[in-house]
Amino acid sequence: MAEGDVGSDQRQNEEIEAMAAIYGEEWCVIDDCAKIFCIRISDDIDDPKWTLCLQVMLPSEYPGTAPPIYQLNAPWLKGQERADLSNSLEEIYIQNIGESILYLWVEKIRDVLIQKSQISEPGPNVKKKTEEEEVECEDDLTVDCQPENAVKALDFNISEHVPEIEELPPVDHGVPITDRRSTFQAHVAPVVCPKQVKMVLAKLYENKKIASATHNIYAYRIYCEDKQTFLQDYEDDGETAAGGRLLHLMEILNVKNVMVVVSRWYGGILLGPDRFKHINNCARNILVEKNFISAPEESSKSLGKKKVKKDKKRSEH
Repeated sequence: MAEGDVGSDQRQNEEIEAMAAIYGEEWCVIDDCAKIFCIRISDDIDDPKWTLCLQVMLPSEYPGTAPPIYQLNAPWLKGQERADLSNSLEEIYIQNIGESILYLWVEKIRDVLIQKSQISEPGPNVKKKTEEEEVECEDDLTVDCQPENAVKALDFNISEHVPEIEELPPVDHGVPITDRRSTFQAHVAPVVCPKQVKMVLAKLYENKKIASATHNIYAYRIYCEDKQTFLQDYEDDGETAAGGRLLHLMEILNVKNVMVVVSRWYGGILLGPDRFKHINNCARNILVEKNFISAPEESSKSLGKKKVKKDKKRSEH
């Protein structure tokens, strides 16, 4: 290892230790080896109105000759507001080349949130849902057209479909898959009504690491016995087509009354189509492990029977 690399590594470790000491629970280690970290920044720690997750990856050249690779994750951060904040962070880097800048970035973001909270605009209902901004963005055309947040998107009349069930279902977590610094992990829960879908999402977002994921893609299928049809939906969360592919997998496997969430933590290297393979493999593995998949002969029979209803439903749109 070159002398400069040793110096950069030592300076990075010192900065990481300082950030952990300053920000405590707001600072989260995503991948220690790859130097990927996340910090949750709010306008007010005790009563947050606006919250944003800053995810950074520290390249070996930082802080000497390269900036941190960063993502700004917040459901409300879009358009010009996102561009202005990115420009502010890049300006701080240019003014402090060769220096440790994470603290300056965090406090700049906090200042922006404080200013935002002082205007009359109300804060978002759910502050844990994330959208990604990557320095090299895999899906840069999709960020602005995502729903404000996944939980809010499910606010429809539940009683029209099935009776309300207040109980939070058990949530299981799969074995992570890591490829080129990106990590994928599936989570699964039995659900019988949309309200439980919301409850599962809320429960998952209580986990700081899951809440800071670049994407939390999900899909669910609920079988309505009285109508003999499926109530199903999905969310891409910024990863274009990933939710639809996940739901298609669940249709092929003919799973019912189940929800799958796949978290992805982006590691700075574009994976291309491989990312969809990992998302589906994670989902399939946990569905098999937790016995949500029917026997093959039963699955093929019922899939043939219900596919007509599904296709008919699609043709109406």
